[in-house]
Amino acid sequence: MRDSDQKQGAPLETIEIAVEEAAAGARLDAFVAANSERCSRSRFKALIKEGQVAIGGRTIVEPNYRVNAGELVSITLPPPEDPTPEPEPIPLNVVYEDDDLIVIDKPPGLVVHPAAGNWTGTLVNALIAHCGDSLSGIGGVRRPGIVHRLDKDTSGLMVVAKTDAAHRGLSEQFADHGRTGSLERAYKALVWGCPAHMAGTVDAALDRSGGNRMKRAVVKFGGKHAVTHWRRLARYPKDPASEAISSLVECRLETGRTHQIRVHMAHIGHPLVGDRDYGAGFATRANRLPEPARSLAAAFPRQALHAGILGFRHPVSGEVLRFESPLPEDFAALVAAIEAALTSR
Repeated sequence: MRDSDQKQGAPLETIEIAVEEAAAGARLDAFVAANSERCSRSRFKALIKEGQVAIGGRTIVEPNYRVNAGELVSITLPPPEDPTPEPEPIPLNVVYEDDDLIVIDKPPGLVVHPAAGNWTGTLVNALIAHCGDSLSGIGGVRRPGIVHRLDKDTSGLMVVAKTDAAHRGLSEQFADHGRTGSLERAYKALVWGCPAHMAGTVDAALDRSGGNRMKRAVVKFGGKHAVTHWRRLARYPKDPASEAISSLVECRLETGRTHQIRVHMAHIGHPLVGDRDYGAGFATRANRLPEPARSLAAAFPRQALHAGILGFRHPVSGEVLRFESPLPEDFAALVAAIEAALTSR
């Protein structure tokens, strides 16, 4: 085993372990735990599930993968754990709250949990201040009560557990993604162009992008199963005889992968307005809009994505709860400007 050279101040470290003949057939999590004292087997198992382990350049996310002789296993280690997040008096838009959980409407720009570059000013810091000790230890040191997340620049509804029982119950529902239970999640997205059909499904596996580990990409082999169901809500301009510049769609998730909606919509040729990561090549589409919509679309500072519907069964009472959130001010203003600018077309 050898640890790769690490530049001073670099946040990640990689361990590489060669599989010898005697170890062939072992479970991946057991193999790396037996050949490295850096982490426990449970921690290595978590790292595998998080996509931090690769073999021959291919990300492996199954801890029970059987290793083969001659393979080179690469494990990316995150930075050491930092101190427990501190409470911060950050305003929260509380939609619902009881002794077991809290539902908030997250504004764009708010990071969900502390991580490199965002150790303070996060939703977790705000929740600790709001809920106090009821969140302590639930979900891990950095993510108390968090059972799902939204990207920093995605707005909308989130539920957070306040007790261990609620955390377990909600986690089970989110793991099922509503296939057999009461979980319901729907997002509104403003995209460039207009899908040819009124509704459709994107079934395409996702993995880390080869060019940028912070991004995701559709892959033909390996990766994580990902399914997004979408339907068109509005077309701009409305006249079907005119060229479609933009459209509003609703997306429902059958799986919950990082950047899933953003990558899937870009994959079918309709990236989200404002998405610099997955829709940069479409930014000039804003030039086709009349003013003032042109300037608003060109300067929109985030992906136009909002988690507008959240439903689930209360993990303690069993009651089915459902919440709806209107488009936030910036998103609604952009949609209104585009619709008004293209009404006469």
